[in-house]
This record gives sequence, C-alpha cells and structure tokens, in this order.
Amino acid sequence: MWKVKDRWNNEIILTEERWEHIKYWHPDLEDHLDEVLQTVKVGKRRQDVIDPNKYSYIRETKTLLPEYNFIVAVVKLALNNFIITAYPKFK
Repeated sequence: MWKVKDRWNNEIILTEERWEHIKYWHPDLEDHLDEVLQTVKVGKRRQDVIDPNKYSYIRETKTLLPEYNFIVAVVKLALNNFIITAYPKFK
C-alpha cells in the first residue's frame, strides 16, 4: 500500500489490488508507479459531475510519449480516500 497527500492535504491510498488493476488494464503505466502517485500529489483536480466524492487528478508527462502525454488518476474521497484507477491519456 502506498500513501500520498494531495495539494489539499487529503491522504490518498493506493492499494496493491488497485495497482494490479491499473497495470492489467493500462500496461503503459506498469513502470510508472511514481508518476501515478506524483499525479495525485501535484496534478490538477476535477470533481466528477455525477459523484461529488470522486475526483480526477491529471498531470502532464513526457515519459509516455509519443502515445500519451498525460496521466489521469481517479480518486474516491470518501471514507478511506483511495485511488480507483489511473490511465494514460493523449490530449
């Protein structure tokens, strides 16, 4: 389990199970655990329009080029504040 704090001082947890999920469904992120955690630490945050406890953190990256230039981490800020998933994105 990994723990980080976002810019709003929320402690966010990434469990081993969630990390395995991310690596399975988004293998481009397999070697980028530190960047996923950094995305939560310093990325821009957007609240989900349907679920007010769910946020997407997004941060630009140069390590996934040329296919992707952003990492998105989806976090549920309720009870234990955990990362649901993360994925690469081209914007």
